[in-house]
Amino acid sequence: MTVTTILKIAGVGLLVAVICQILQKNGREEQATFVTVAGVIAVALMLVGEVSQLFSAIRAAFGL
Repeated sequence: MTVTTILKIAGVGLLVAVICQILQKNGREEQATFVTVAGVIAVALMLVGEVSQLFSAIRAAFGL
């Protein structure tokens, strides 16, 4: 995992937190929940490639 990936994840988390706080202050809790879910999905999609590389490294290490 590279530093840029970690910074991207932190940026998404920060952005989602700010948007959720703004929406909750305005009484839009449902939209805040949707933003949170969308943030989790976005980070999960960013990590799919990293998990794929991990499995490839494990296969190479064990010769599978």
